[in-house]
Amino acid sequence: MQKLPLIAHSALNKTIAWRKGAPVSVEQFLADVAYLTATLPAGKHVLNVCRDRYHFAVGFAAALVSNKVSLLPPTHTPEMVQQLQAFAADVFCLHDNKDCDIALPKLSYPVTPETSAQTQHSHSKDLHSRGLYSKAQLLEILLPEIPQIDAKQLAAIVFTSGSTGTPVPHKKSWGSLVRNVQAQGERLGLETNADYTILGTIPPQHMYGFESSVLLPLQSGNVLSGEQPFYPADIAAALTDITAKRILVSTPLHLRLLLDAEMTLPKLSMVISATAPLSTALAHKVEVSLKAPLIEIYGSTETGQIATRRTTKTEQWQLLPDVRLSARDERFWAEGGHVEIAVPLNDVIEPIDHDHFLLQGRMQDIINIAGKRSSLGNLNHHLNSISGVIDGAFFMPDERSHDHVTRLCACVVAPNLTTAQILAELRTRIDPVFLPRPLLFVESLPRNSTGKLPRNALKKLISQHMRPNEAECNH
Repeated sequence: MQKLPLIAHSALNKTIAWRKGAPVSVEQFLADVAYLTATLPAGKHVLNVCRDRYHFAVGFAAALVSNKVSLLPPTHTPEMVQQLQAFAADVFCLHDNKDCDIALPKLSYPVTPETSAQTQHSHSKDLHSRGLYSKAQLLEILLPEIPQIDAKQLAAIVFTSGSTGTPVPHKKSWGSLVRNVQAQGERLGLETNADYTILGTIPPQHMYGFESSVLLPLQSGNVLSGEQPFYPADIAAALTDITAKRILVSTPLHLRLLLDAEMTLPKLSMVISATAPLSTALAHKVEVSLKAPLIEIYGSTETGQIATRRTTKTEQWQLLPDVRLSARDERFWAEGGHVEIAVPLNDVIEPIDHDHFLLQGRMQDIINIAGKRSSLGNLNHHLNSISGVIDGAFFMPDERSHDHVTRLCACVVAPNLTTAQILAELRTRIDPVFLPRPLLFVESLPRNSTGKLPRNALKKLISQHMRPNEAECNH
């Protein structure tokens, strides 16, 4: 039986987290995990909705140590909660919000009393001052044992929204999660115990946030930030609070807003982005403005992260070690490495060689008008590359009849541009058959906390801004 450690940190006094402007030691983290473990209910399944990323990490670790399974659904709506309870009747909710209204048995994240870790630290200083033990001997005696977890243990179940509305579960073993983020750390060049502090702008419950802002620091011996800033001023404040080397884990939406705010930020060592491909123009702007290399991550809830690229250097994605893509059934499947079961990808892949590929858009986003093919991802890329466009998205309406020509429409946030200016720019970039009719100007797009734009939300926005039988939007 292979066992893997809960954390990769090598010393009791190492910093494992940065929370509310202060460091948290490995010793304190292990004490918090032990205390929470003792208070967990009997249920096997945990819905961890803690907003504080440190609380989430302690909650996940306590569940893991207790051989419980963390459930990570795409949303926490009442309907989703009901579906989770149907999936696992014993599920309970761990939260740190006094106004939590999730209809499950609830456990509020406990306020840890004065810990045995603090008491032990004072006692060890006394023993050392009396010459009874060397510092090395004291460390060996007093270091809390780092839990070792069976690599095959089921650690988490993440869910995707099924086509029928029922969430589809995807199981993640502890071994696959560890191999996943260790491969990521190696690709990013994060040396073990290098004391990078990793700040995420995405929730820890999201697969990308779970991997890159929680598991990555825990399994690379680095530091996680407990903060979850969204707005530019909050991101800047959270980065400024950190006194060590900083890595920002974010999304195209947050990065665009951060650049538009033109705020002064402290020095960054690296910027990581995922959830949607960045345009080359935005990637260059991020690196120039933030003075740090930008690395993009490609993956999915089903597979976890499987590839990276330095977008300012290449459009090609490089697979993580031992991950392979194979073509079957007119689509590509990912397998190998941390991907324990072959998973079909929802993207159109153009392989370059054994380790590299290009993305051509999502399969469901491929559109065919007058015999010409493109993808919504490609069209969105060109729309958002126009100078003065803050955000924008194309939308393909549902087909109404076989003899009706369905036209693309688009929503755009561009307060200083006109319809004519945007269409003129698009004509130089895309085939005229894909020009949007209408082009709707809006104040903002209904993106969620990870920067994604649900189709139903965009459809609702468009219906609110269009009059019946309206052919074009005048601006």
